[in-house]
This record gives sequence, C-alpha cells and structure tokens, in this order.
Amino acid sequence: MDKLKLVALDSEDLAVVSAHLQDAVVKVADMAWLAREKRFALVCNRFDWESAEAGQRRRRRTGLQFGRVLKVQHRLQEAGPDAVLNLLAVTFEEGEAPSGAVTLVFSGGGALRLEVECLECEMRDLGPMWETPSTPKHDAGAA
Repeated sequence: MDKLKLVALDSEDLAVVSAHLQDAVVKVADMAWLAREKRFALVCNRFDWESAEAGQRRRRRTGLQFGRVLKVQHRLQEAGPDAVLNLLAVTFEEGEAPSGAVTLVFSGGGALRLEVECLECEMRDLGPMWETPSTPKHDAGAA
C-alpha cells in the first residue's frame, strides 16, 4: 500500500487526518515543540484502519506536524519520556479567524492543546507497515 501524505488547512481536512491517526501510539519522547520555528511535531505508530477492513492488523511509523504554533499546553497523567500515549482524536476549534486551538486527545483523559495562528497540519507516513497482534477496541459506552 502507498504511503499517505495529507495536509490539513481547515477543520474538515483535519477530521480526515484525525480518522487516520485514531489509535496511534506515541511516546512522550517522540513529541517536540520547536518554539523558535513555531512548530510542533511528533512521530507515532499509527494503526492502519484501511487494511483492518480487509482483515489485516498493521501499523506504520508516521510523522505529524503543525506550523504556526504559538503556545503548547498539556494535561498528561504519564508525562515521563518513556510513557506511551494512545491518540484518540485531533480537533480544531477556531478562535478569531484564522487563529484557533488544535487539541490532541489521548485515552485516559490526556490532552495537548496547541494555540495556532492558523491551521497548518501535515501527516506523512515514514516507512513500511508491519503486522501487529491486535486491533484496537473501543468501549461501546464511551463518548
């Protein structure tokens, strides 16, 4: 399967990126805010939901970056560098156009909030897929 490269410049685009990143796992050490460059970046192992529809369970190393980042805030229970977080969703809440806030929501109630001048996001697959032993499952009663 071809590597994905997606760009998001509005909420609808970001919803597509978020769907592809649902259940990605990321180590805290693999996230960085480059304040001078106004950029936030992370590398994760995303679950490939498209191959799951064909009965396969695969993950792929993927990079995610946001430009024009002014401020980063976090609420992470396990904030040590080796802590592994499960990404559930990425959302954008518009402020005074075109600025706003991007929120990366993790399981267990963790979140990162990026205040941005405008939404500039890029997701890019970095390498080949590999088999994984399980498919992520979600509690049917969860919101």
